[in-house]
Amino acid sequence: MEDNSLEKKYNKFIVAVSIVIPVVVAILFGVKLKDFGYNVEPLSMLPPVYATINGITAVVLVWAVIAIKNGKRVLHERLMTLAIALSVAFLVMYVAYHMTADSTKYGGEGILRYAYFFILITHILLSIAIIPLVLITYVRALAQRFDRHKKIAKITFPLWLYVAITGVVVYLMISPYYVH
Repeated sequence: MEDNSLEKKYNKFIVAVSIVIPVVVAILFGVKLKDFGYNVEPLSMLPPVYATINGITAVVLVWAVIAIKNGKRVLHERLMTLAIALSVAFLVMYVAYHMTADSTKYGGEGILRYAYFFILITHILLSIAIIPLVLITYVRALAQRFDRHKKIAKITFPLWLYVAITGVVVYLMISPYYVH
């Protein structure tokens, strides 16, 4: 009989975090500090920074998969922890930017407009779905349930990679329309 105690211990945490993060981000996305009397300049330097972080996250994810395929488990663990830290840093900067700046409207036309919104919508939906997947995958590794870890990692990795890459693509597509 396998020991699932560590996994079970974290289940409520994973569910809570997977609900709280998207809800809090959605709420804070609509909160503007200027509406509360704070005279803050828009943090316009953040979008290229958090887009770069998304790009680095993609590289780290691929590097982590290469590491584990080459039997470098400690390197894989460190890279995956770094990928999570980068994702948290992205999230903090993303919220900070949107609390200080109005949303930027995409100005492209035609097929590019449809492509942009398809990429944006799938990016947003998968960025919500990836939260529990990353946490479950990470906890299974912590619990040394590598059979179960590997199964879910085969789903988590491509989705997380897609989210990281499309974060960069969305930035590149909308960056000409930022007001500076």
